[in-house]
Amino acid sequence: MNDTIALDGCSLTRAQLVTIARGAGVTLDATQLAVVARAADFFSEQVRKQEPIYGVTTGFGSNADRLLGAHRVRERGVGSDAEVGLLEELQRNLVVTHAVCVGEPLPCDVVRAMLAIRINTLMRGHSGIRVQTLQALAAMLNAGVVPVVPKLGSVGASGDLAPLSHLAIVLLGGGEAFYQGERLPGGEALERAGLERVRLSHKEGLALNNGTAQMLACGVLAVDRLERLLDTADLAAAMTIDAFAGRTGAFAEAVHALRPHPGQVQVAANLRRLLAGSTLADIPYHLVPRFAPWQPSSWSAPGQQLLRFDIQWNWVPLDQRHGREKFYTRFRPFRGGKKHQPQDSYSLRCVPQVHGAVRDAVAQAARVLDIELNAVTDNPLVFPDMVGARHVEEQVISAGHFHGMPLALAMSYVKAAIPVLASISERRLNKLVDPATNDGLPAFLIGNEDSTESGFMIVQYTAAAIVNDLASRAHPASVYSIPTSANAEDHVSMGANEARHVLDMCADLGKVLGLELFTAAQALDLRRDMIHAAQQLANEGDAARLARKIQAPAADDAEAKQIFLAEVEGLREELANSPAFAPGVAVAAAWRALRERIAFMARDRALDGDVATAVRLVDDDLLLDAVNAALGGA
Repeated sequence: MNDTIALDGCSLTRAQLVTIARGAGVTLDATQLAVVARAADFFSEQVRKQEPIYGVTTGFGSNADRLLGAHRVRERGVGSDAEVGLLEELQRNLVVTHAVCVGEPLPCDVVRAMLAIRINTLMRGHSGIRVQTLQALAAMLNAGVVPVVPKLGSVGASGDLAPLSHLAIVLLGGGEAFYQGERLPGGEALERAGLERVRLSHKEGLALNNGTAQMLACGVLAVDRLERLLDTADLAAAMTIDAFAGRTGAFAEAVHALRPHPGQVQVAANLRRLLAGSTLADIPYHLVPRFAPWQPSSWSAPGQQLLRFDIQWNWVPLDQRHGREKFYTRFRPFRGGKKHQPQDSYSLRCVPQVHGAVRDAVAQAARVLDIELNAVTDNPLVFPDMVGARHVEEQVISAGHFHGMPLALAMSYVKAAIPVLASISERRLNKLVDPATNDGLPAFLIGNEDSTESGFMIVQYTAAAIVNDLASRAHPASVYSIPTSANAEDHVSMGANEARHVLDMCADLGKVLGLELFTAAQALDLRRDMIHAAQQLANEGDAARLARKIQAPAADDAEAKQIFLAEVEGLREELANSPAFAPGVAVAAAWRALRERIAFMARDRALDGDVATAVRLVDDDLLLDAVNAALGGA
């Protein structure tokens, strides 16, 4: 434990929970422990008075109408647990019979977060757990004993009963736990960590397994990841916009002040910051050549022999300019890679609206999670100091805080948003590789002069497959309740499934964004190199050299030929006098970080390693780190 977070039931933040999930320890606030002790003492007193209390002196769920007797109905034989009282047996049985999840274990960070959440809510002092039991739970977390909690088994009301029972059963010496890299029986893990087993008292089983800890843990870790993936998505969009030499007017502050959804405004500001300093964005249309296949006669200058492409423009003849004279006064009459239109396609122009809506969905989920982190979510709730209470029913109240619907619906919103973000990323990727839509770049971003190369063709297939898979998983679990406990629990949230799906989907969203960044870097290199090749021709000072890259008028039209050469000279001068074209400062920093690990693909090569590296760059936030460094930590 390098860090320690104090838990008091009232002030736990998402950032602190993530820190605990990654290995920080916890301490328990002494003032709140006194409140915890007061509630436990209250239950002891009510049991002494033989008051009927749900889950303490009655059965659970559909057995709530069955009062515990003073003696067993049937005596137990020698060697049995006859010495265990009925009240203790009730709590122990609740845990051991409810630990029935199946499937692969939840990741250790999720389980550590669950432990911290459960400790924090119990610190509020409305659950009846004893101080020593709560301290044992904290000691288990601090010692690095991580219960094995299979993924499947919670319906999200009454809370995450089955997963939380897998947490609690290890305290009793049962179940399984990970300790120092080994998967061990729970009792052995406790023993190796130097911890004692716990015997449960009044309501402690119910306090330990009744709550929303699994869905909340998954939700917090998912939102923590999504907040960085949202920044990565903005970065991927910015790199793609630079690769397209796109238009930035759609991101202007004044534009978004007219429709000020918070996420939309933030994304537009992010794009302006990421694209700041770009000389590719908003480049005049006529300066951008289009790709042409390399030929042996494409280049004559020694420095250009190694280029992987040829470049071309079309000249607009005089008879095609009627009614457009004003336009061709501002823009030279050459058509290259960029269409003469003032707006880009939706996947570029509408990034603030789409990315921003996803940000707003995540922000809404974060608001719900922040409330839940310091909420009491078990049942019944005890109010030992309630003023004016006349009988125990006014101090021990059965309510429904365990119901996970607030979290489930928030996660449903995010679950629907994730495929949206992945889908627009894949559309940008597809636009980059398709020669019909990539504004003059080569098909599949490869020269392919011998017709043997596929380039980035199948990268788009992979992105499309992931987007389809995400969309298939986006159906909200929260709309389909299946009653449990003999219809005592006749409406449940399925919030644990919802939050677990969202957490799993985050990893696949990161893969799509990694594929876009990988592809955009290739496109950015090609776009910049093609424009620089045109500038090199222009800097040679010979309009005739540049003219060979432009479709000329018919040879017998002397007047048109003269006008053509004069206009080519104008294009040459403008190219020669333009600065070197480069992406925005932040985009360039991300491009360099990517190129340090993945080389430009001049010819077809095995891409599996490159794709894995691109995904890892997103997972490890290395591109975001490079951007933040370039922007001074902004």
